[in-house]
This record gives sequence, C-alpha cells and structure tokens, in this order.
Amino acid sequence: MRRQNAITGGLFIGLTAFSAILIIAVIIILLVVIINGGKGTFSWEFLTAFPEDGMMKGGIFPAIYGTVLLVLIMSIAAVPFGAITAVYLTEYARENSIIAQSIRFAVRTLATVPSIIFGLFGLGFFIKFVGTGMDDVFLGGQLKWGQPNILWASFTMALLTLPVVIVSVEEAIRAVPRELREASLALGATKWETIKRIVIPGSRSGIMTGTILAVSRGAGEVAPILFTGAAYYLATLPTSLSDQFMNLGYHIYIMATQSANVDESLSIQFATTMVLLLLTFTLNLAAVIIRSRLRRKAR
Repeated sequence: MRRQNAITGGLFIGLTAFSAILIIAVIIILLVVIINGGKGTFSWEFLTAFPEDGMMKGGIFPAIYGTVLLVLIMSIAAVPFGAITAVYLTEYARENSIIAQSIRFAVRTLATVPSIIFGLFGLGFFIKFVGTGMDDVFLGGQLKWGQPNILWASFTMALLTLPVVIVSVEEAIRAVPRELREASLALGATKWETIKRIVIPGSRSGIMTGTILAVSRGAGEVAPILFTGAAYYLATLPTSLSDQFMNLGYHIYIMATQSANVDESLSIQFATTMVLLLLTFTLNLAAVIIRSRLRRKAR
C-alpha cells in the first residue's frame, strides 16, 4: 500500500513538473518568436514617433499613450468601486441576505460574459444613452459625449475587470483575522473605524493584487474598445476625456487584419506586441513593488 502511494505521489509530482516545464517552454517560445520578429523594427524612434505612410512607417507613440491613459482611468474607476463592494459583502451584508446573494450572482455572471458583449453594452449604454443624454441636457444637442471616446472606453473596461477586483479584494478582507476586529470593537472603536484602521490596511496587498490583475487584462483587451473609443489612426494625442485614442492591442489587430500588405507589416506587428508586453510588465512590476512596500510597512 505504501509502495503504491509512493508511486502515485511520484507520478503526480512528475506530471506537475512536466506541466510547469511545458508552460514555461511555451512562454519562452512565444517570447523568442516575438522578439526575433520585431527586433528589426523596435527602436527609440518606433517608441516616440507618430505613425506615417498608412501606419507602415514612423512609430506608435500615440498607441502607447492611449493604452496607458486607458489603463489609468479604468483602474481609477474600477478599483475603488470594487473595493467598496467587497467591503460591503464581507463586513456589512449577511451571507444569506438577498442583496448579497444578488451581488455575488451578478459578479459571477459578469465574469463569464464575453468581452465583445461589454463593447456592445458600452456602445448602447454609455454612448447612446448616457452620452447622448448629456449632450441634449448640457450642450443643447451638440455632439460631444454621445460618440466614442476614451472615457466611455475606460468605463467599459472597468466593468469588464470589476469582477476580478471584487473577488480578489473580498478574499483579502476575509484573510484579516477575526480577532483583530473583535479587539478593535472591544477597545471602543466603531464598525467604520475598525474597517478603516484594521481591515483595509490589512487587506492592501489584496487590493493591489486586484489592481494588478485588472491592469493585466485591461491592457490587452481589444473587443470592449472596438465600439467605444479606439481609433485606427490619430495625428494628435487625446487632450480631453471626450477624445478618441489609439491603443496597442487595437493597433495590432488592425495591422494584422486590414493592412494592405500583411507580410510587409509583420515586423511592425511583432514590435508592437513587444511594446505591449513590456508595458504590461512595467505596470505589473510597479504594482508589485507598491504591494511589497505596503506589506513591509504593515509588518
């Protein structure tokens, strides 16, 4: 029996190690292919210049700028709202309450909705309903908000990443020991003071984890912004929330599907993919550093 258990355990360890090695190998192969295909185009000019000659020359700076701006606005919209929802679910709502069950059902449903559906929702709700209504009420029907722009695209992406933020923050809040809450209440602190001084500081790493996951997904998604704000080519950078913007993921999609000469633009696609990976890695690294500092400070 012991020999059989040892064989089974060794087989399980071997399969786990093989799976891990396979995943790492696939990632390495992808990186090698992308770097090898884009190294001839990747340069400082490619990062800082505007595109020219039908996107076949110049650089992709507007796409980099638009992607960073999209991620920042999306994070500002999604993370606080997701954290507040998680606090309500864990600290205020009863487990069997209809409101809590409805919210959790909505979160699970949103997590399974295809991303293209979010794009259509953003077009119908944010642009056609909210934006057009704002134009009618505040601008006398003049078109400004009732069209695709970076604000509505960011809000759409925020809805897409909201379930990830809520779940990660909720798990982090639940990980805070119940004894700390009880001690705070026993010392005379109110419910809100306990949450503000004990629960939220103890779950900052989870909040940062949710932010990292949201940034990782938001930076690479294309479908939700197809109808809500992304543009194929812009000669200027967005200067207000009502402007359209270029995006790295959308840029890759356009170059791969609508370029006049796909083979000739292949190096540009690979180089843009390199930039998108580097940008995502940089944003994630910044969030990880902030999370590590918060953990050290809490200790």
